Amino acid sequence: MSAIEKIAAAFDRKDYREAAQLVSALLNQSPQNPWGQVYLGRLHEVSGKLEAAESVYRQLLRNALNPKIADQARQGLQRLEATVKQKREKAIAQAKTDPQNAEPGVLIIEPVSAETKAEAAKHFARIMELDPYTARLQIPTRNWRLYRTGTMAELGVYVAELQLAGIPAFCVSLAKSQQIRVFRVSYFQSVSSQATAVCKDESDQSGQINFNWSEITQRVEGLLPIFKKYAEFDILHDQVEYKEQTHDYAHICDLHLPRRRCILRLLDQTYEFQQGVPLTPAQQVPGRGEGVTANTSSFSSNWNSLLDFLNRQLPEVKVWSDFTPFAEAVLNRADLLRPIKPSIDVFRRTESNWDPAFEFYSRLVFLRGGLSGGVRL
Repeated sequence: MSAIEKIAAAFDRKDYREAAQLVSALLNQSPQNPWGQVYLGRLHEVSGKLEAAESVYRQLLRNALNPKIADQARQGLQRLEATVKQKREKAIAQAKTDPQNAEPGVLIIEPVSAETKAEAAKHFARIMELDPYTARLQIPTRNWRLYRTGTMAELGVYVAELQLAGIPAFCVSLAKSQQIRVFRVSYFQSVSSQATAVCKDESDQSGQINFNWSEITQRVEGLLPIFKKYAEFDILHDQVEYKEQTHDYAHICDLHLPRRRCILRLLDQTYEFQQGVPLTPAQQVPGRGEGVTANTSSFSSNWNSLLDFLNRQLPEVKVWSDFTPFAEAVLNRADLLRPIKPSIDVFRRTESNWDPAFEFYSRLVFLRGGLSGGVRL
């Protein structure tokens, strides 16, 4: 009986210890023996080393000259795919036993370094059942990618697999993202260690919030484009077309207080620079809005003074400023943005998806900061 026949017989008996010894002896004598590699892949399979088995089978498929070897490699990959799918379905079914996991959520892929992208793409292709080229295109290296929606049961399982493969990802419940309160700050009345912010809540009721600067764990900054319509005559069709172009930007900054489950929101159009604690020696510029004209550089100067003030109060706090690329990727996701009611007082003649996009982004950042090493919230 040949060495290959002995290995096959050991597998038939499910005597994997003897099979391992025989395969090891064969590969020590002939490392590139294709049948030895086939059975090495089988050993990885039965021992649960699925990635190692996949690597062996793919290598065989690339180099195999014998059709029987190629067929064995393809069968091995099919078995691996079925095994992974079965394990995932079992994990999702188990997660669904918790009613909260039936809530809809979103899966976010975080950026990987350019140096690790190629390796990450291999794992991403396997987990998401993609071809390697598509997987490489979908792995981000600079900004978050909103990858998919689904139930928290399903998304949580995917996130666990991605993180195990070294791909940073998280998922959050859309319902929980809407439970965070937002207070629009009119001005800071005092800024000692116990600060006071005069603000409005979601019902437009005015009040005050006393807080310690140490409660703020994150800042989220962004620019909200303000559009202006203009008329353009279409000579070909002999008619006037109305288009939009960016006319200005509103500056916005959110301060996250996770222990209170709330956000303090600052907006250059509504922050009352002439009220409360002065940020610079002189800044008597009224709030911007319809019918108000003011020197743009004055607004910019006041806003920069406010950011400088925050930098002094919060020198160690992380600042998230990747809103624009995130927004550009989700502006057409009406299914996600339409239910969101943004607490943003930007004067607009028509609604814009930029406002709910910022609301969505800031809330995702808020929840991401509260994961504390977990995979979902």
